[in-house]
Amino acid sequence: MALSSRSGRSFLGRTVGTGIRATRLLLRGSVHGGRWMTRRAGTARARSAGNEVGMVRLFDLHALSCAGDTLIAIGLAGTIFFDVPLGEARNKVALYLLVTMVPFAMLAPVVGPLLDHFRHGRRYALAATMLGRAFLAWLISDYIGGFGLYPAAFGVLALSRAYGVARSAAVPRLLPDGLGLSQVGARASVYGTVAGALVAPIGLAAFWFGPQWPLRVASVIFLIGMVISLRLPPKADSEPPERLPHPLRAMRRRDGERPLGRGRPAGRLVIATLIGAAALRGLYGFLLLFLAFAIKGGDLTTDFFGRELGAQAALGLVGGALAVGTFLATALGTRLRIHRPTAIQSSGTIVVAGVAVLATLKFSLPMVALLCLVAALMSGIAKLAVDASIQERIPERLRASSFAHSETALMLAFVAGGGLGLVPFTGLIGVAVAAAVASLVALRGVLVAGRLRGEHLAGRPLGDDELGADEPGAEPVSRPDEPAPTSFDDPAPTSPAPQRVEPRPDDDGLAPPGFHIYRPSSSVGGPGTAEDETRRDPRGPVA
Repeated sequence: MALSSRSGRSFLGRTVGTGIRATRLLLRGSVHGGRWMTRRAGTARARSAGNEVGMVRLFDLHALSCAGDTLIAIGLAGTIFFDVPLGEARNKVALYLLVTMVPFAMLAPVVGPLLDHFRHGRRYALAATMLGRAFLAWLISDYIGGFGLYPAAFGVLALSRAYGVARSAAVPRLLPDGLGLSQVGARASVYGTVAGALVAPIGLAAFWFGPQWPLRVASVIFLIGMVISLRLPPKADSEPPERLPHPLRAMRRRDGERPLGRGRPAGRLVIATLIGAAALRGLYGFLLLFLAFAIKGGDLTTDFFGRELGAQAALGLVGGALAVGTFLATALGTRLRIHRPTAIQSSGTIVVAGVAVLATLKFSLPMVALLCLVAALMSGIAKLAVDASIQERIPERLRASSFAHSETALMLAFVAGGGLGLVPFTGLIGVAVAAAVASLVALRGVLVAGRLRGEHLAGRPLGDDELGADEPGAEPVSRPDEPAPTSFDDPAPTSPAPQRVEPRPDDDGLAPPGFHIYRPSSSVGGPGTAEDETRRDPRGPVA
């Protein structure tokens, strides 16, 4: 009995010791693996941002913004605000589209010009949007089942779009050398998508304790984003103007200062790319809603290569194709330098039109899913082309307003396409309508690309002097040795402010009679100071 008890205790001790050692090795491996992953992620983040500290922080800010939006969506998933089942009547879905369009439609006349006035404090504007979203997210968590949900949710949507406008306007100020504007925008989108995917399990775990907890976690994330906004480098803000404009005169736009470059030769490319992107965004909205109702109504077969899928699985396949196409657009944009946006858009619309015609002739679920994939991919690339065109061709004093107008136009196009998708077409007729619209868009894209074949992007923001050189009747750019002309009636700030170069004569005899030669103060060293004058004309002691 003693030997048996001793052997049992030794076996138990060995088992416990082995378990402790295995747990210790597992924890040590987890710590080392976590450190390795953190170093690799930090290295990849810095390399993607061109080793520019300001761009790294802007990437972090965008990742936090997308993570917070994901948590808000998870928290509101079970509320009546987002609870719009596909089986409900079409008029309720149309009302939902109209309600969600309101925060975006108000951006162009209000938020854009407001952010333009704060471009000299853009970091504080970004921090204000983050702080406002944190407050409203916490407010939604308190009124999750009450009427206060609606105005707070509208405010979150509006501030989210205002953040996107301000961030896009700040990108050219932090652009590192060797990277194009479209590449930086796509990489920021990839970081935002990855951050949203990583925070989704946390939001689902918090939702298990209650729908208000993901919203409260989002509030904390937005507060961290506010701190990062304030830690952006000062060059994220544009230089202050030489003089403050008159208040009433600043409210009036001149002919050459309309958003999106309307009325200026440099704005032709921006407007052309925006129209092409809006057409593809409208097709995206049409496919999303039309196919959802078509699958629910049984107008689209659910056969996928000989395997019968249910309605929910077919709907997930179509939605997944749209999501994968959007992600592929951002992934390709990280390596794509867009120099001829109209040519890229025209090529993309031709591909979309070809796939749409093929889906009409061979009407099936796989072909429809392929059409959704291609349409989402080309729509995402077209959006990158619009952003790059605005960041390069629009002056900084109008950049936020132009982004607000472009975002509003794209949202209106999506709503218009979705509204057309609510029309009760049959499955084949609806895809044929999409093919006809895509063919017209492709024809228009080819014509525009031919007309603007000389327009191309340099991949960097152009200065006001380069943009003004293209204007009809514009004044020539002054040389460095000439004083820049200054007009006190021009409310537009110059960046940087022009400096007057005072002539410094070498001989007093060159001055005209009756004029005093100005010499700088001796408080600043250099030519023309008291020390320099003493060296040139030494004086002896006074007798």
